[in-house]
Amino acid sequence: MKEYGTDNLRNVALISHQGAGKTSLAEALLFNTGAINRLGEVLQGTTVSDFDEEEIKRGLSLSTSLIPLEHGDNKINVLDTPGYTDFMGEVRNALRSVDAAIVLVDASSGVEVGTELVWEYADEFDLPRIVVISKMDRDIARPDHTLDTIKNAFEGNFVPLQLPLGERGDFPGVIDLVGMRALMGEDSTPADIPTDMAAAVEAARLEVVEAAAEGDDALLEKYLEGETLTDEEVAQGLRTGFLSRAYVPVFYTAATANLAIRPLLDAINTLCPSPAAGNPVTATGPSGEEELTASDAGPLVAYVFKTVADPYVGRLTYLHVKSGTFQADQRYQNITRGEEERVGPVYVMQGKDQIQVERLHAGDIGAVAKLNVTVTGDTLGDKGHPLSIEPLSFPSPVFSVAVSPKTQADSAKMGPTLTRLCEEDPTLSWRQDPATKEAVLEGMGDTHVDVAVSRAAHLGVELETRTPRVPYQETVTKVHATQYRHKKQTGGAGQFAEVHLRVEPIEGGEGFEYVSEVFGGAISQSFLPSIEKGIKQVMEQGVIAGYPVVGVKAIVYDGKEHPVDSKDIAFQIAGREVFKLAVQEADPVLMEPIVNIRVTVPDANMGDVMGDLSTRRAQIQGTDSQGGKSIITAQVPLAEVQRYSTELRSFTQGRGVYTLEFDRYEKVPSHIMQEIIDKAKREEEEE
Repeated sequence: MKEYGTDNLRNVALISHQGAGKTSLAEALLFNTGAINRLGEVLQGTTVSDFDEEEIKRGLSLSTSLIPLEHGDNKINVLDTPGYTDFMGEVRNALRSVDAAIVLVDASSGVEVGTELVWEYADEFDLPRIVVISKMDRDIARPDHTLDTIKNAFEGNFVPLQLPLGERGDFPGVIDLVGMRALMGEDSTPADIPTDMAAAVEAARLEVVEAAAEGDDALLEKYLEGETLTDEEVAQGLRTGFLSRAYVPVFYTAATANLAIRPLLDAINTLCPSPAAGNPVTATGPSGEEELTASDAGPLVAYVFKTVADPYVGRLTYLHVKSGTFQADQRYQNITRGEEERVGPVYVMQGKDQIQVERLHAGDIGAVAKLNVTVTGDTLGDKGHPLSIEPLSFPSPVFSVAVSPKTQADSAKMGPTLTRLCEEDPTLSWRQDPATKEAVLEGMGDTHVDVAVSRAAHLGVELETRTPRVPYQETVTKVHATQYRHKKQTGGAGQFAEVHLRVEPIEGGEGFEYVSEVFGGAISQSFLPSIEKGIKQVMEQGVIAGYPVVGVKAIVYDGKEHPVDSKDIAFQIAGREVFKLAVQEADPVLMEPIVNIRVTVPDANMGDVMGDLSTRRAQIQGTDSQGGKSIITAQVPLAEVQRYSTELRSFTQGRGVYTLEFDRYEKVPSHIMQEIIDKAKREEEEE
């Protein structure tokens, strides 16, 4: 692949709902530009984009693939993104690295929930976009209905630049409304427009000309004066209008049949902006913010939008050069982390294949291997002119599993492997829960987490998973005083300690206080820390159900000691046991985490969601309506929504999404608390 300057680059992302045909379209684009000599198939696992073992096994894209194409005088960097909603973090990172988006909509399904989501992301990054109505060769294709659903779902002036030929299942090609000709077959051979479509073509052509005129003031004036616009002027106006977001062009394709692909390639070349004409980027340096446009003459700013852990190649880092030139075999500064990186060969990726290049010009996208500290969201640049780009923020995880190593060998590698996976994917995280003593892996849904566990296995770490324990807390609700004497005489040195302890609830239910009210030397000052140590051991282990004790004030007010047998361990044991007795008699309760939940569903599902939430002990905080969707906010116990992503997807046909955010702890109702305590006792007996 030859070297391309900034003006000859086009960066586009394929985005859609799952199954709309992005990977098949990427395959057809590769085939029509001569990069491959036969079309691969998603179900056969033979496409360039879906090369990962998990993608092949599941038959769907799980991460963004880079597909560079050479067409005409330009290189088109196509980012093929996942459509499954669990992997929307990949989509947002990809959209930050392109200058236009291609939104695929299945001709038989119309706009789906994933389409709505990715459209919002494209809005967030202010990207011009092309709509492609895909799978036109299917018997159930309904292009007119699909176009109507698009117009109803989104704001914008949607203008088809083509009309599809044929009936359902018969899609020989399209009519080009700019060049005014039919384009037939795999080679898009020019042909005459069918006479029976003359009226429809004339009406559609008028809409195209009007869109072109509205995109350029000079052309609009000419058009309003009744003059005819030439094909060149129409093409010019369409490009100007596309860049200004005045309209959204619509195209039709059948990727697996390789139909109407070449006209789309031509449109990407002519309509989509080069990086120099795309949106400027804001970077932050020592002197404040700087606005950058893609130029080789600018300071080097390379944003890392994706990292991959490969068991054979090592870490592969994908980056988008926002400004400057990125050379192979150089030392660059990781501006985000303040550390230097040694960069070896630079690659242009084509799926999993690496094509080595000497440099990446401003605006280009490529990859480097084996960087030491750089992860997704970091910026590489010049130490002399350090500029960094703010990493994207992502919603909090909504699905979690407790993970444990299958073998002792896996135990040593589990932490580093999970950390490595989370560095690659900002929407994935893991932590050690202090309340439950579990390692918890969190993601955006069950499939997301399941894929992470499978990838850990590919990296040599087998993990077992289960539903995490809810991080309940124990506390007391009243004041209670008691005492405990520890006495041990079994030959040799004995043990003796007596502690009188009072426990009190702390207002607010948080923290721990330890106070001594001992007078007259009943207990030596040296033994008071021993008592506290014993109490804290119990606080970690729990008293009534094995959960941490919080919100308690412990006051030692009296006790006894022996001049010979009293020692540190004796007072630790006495402190431990007296605290247990005191808590058990101070009306102990369990506290459960309450989360704020925000559920977004189609209006038709609002009643079902409200009813379902009420069965989960939720307190509805409010409802809102926006663009045909209902937004329900509520507060609900975490225990009731641990598997909500799967359940919501089920009863909304995948159209519901939600976010969770911890709010506070609250007392567990007594009947539920007893169930939790009984379960904890059974588990303890089984052990």
